[in-house]
Amino acid sequence: MQLRNSPARYGLVSVILHWGVALTVFGMFGLGIWMVDLGYYDAWRKAGPDLHKSIGLVLLAVMLLRMVWRFVSPPPPPTPNQGPRTRLAAKAGHLFLYVVLFVVMIAGYLISTADGVGIPVFGLFDVPALVSGLPNQADVAGDIHLYLAWTLVIFAGLHGLAALKHHFIDRDATLVRMLGRKAKP
Repeated sequence: MQLRNSPARYGLVSVILHWGVALTVFGMFGLGIWMVDLGYYDAWRKAGPDLHKSIGLVLLAVMLLRMVWRFVSPPPPPTPNQGPRTRLAAKAGHLFLYVVLFVVMIAGYLISTADGVGIPVFGLFDVPALVSGLPNQADVAGDIHLYLAWTLVIFAGLHGLAALKHHFIDRDATLVRMLGRKAKP
């Protein structure tokens, strides 16, 4: 499999970024849901949120890389059977997923830096608190983080269902291409 995208399929870099981000988003959602029920004396009370923050900041860096990669190696064009409305829905859906994911990550950063302290990343280095002390920063950012995280996983699930619809009902190469395989003629 080639590294870059071609008109026929996604390249290895795009495939790894896509599926890696997808798995990370769902894993982070599960970790976030699990964390809120940890008791005061639970051994994971501090480690769970620290892990969540570290993974979130790495995910932010990966998403910035992914945005650069989209310009370096543009995605393949839509399959020929997709009409104008389907193409518009796909573009709008992808844009929505990107925007919501970035807002979720920024809100997570704002929750964590509300007290003016940087965020340690796996104990290796700290990301500084560039924004802190806004009125109700942690509470407002927390609400945004919570509700948009739910929105993100719901729409990511719908995105997956749309890919399955393309594969099993439309019988086009949309899903096959994101698996890194070449579309069959």
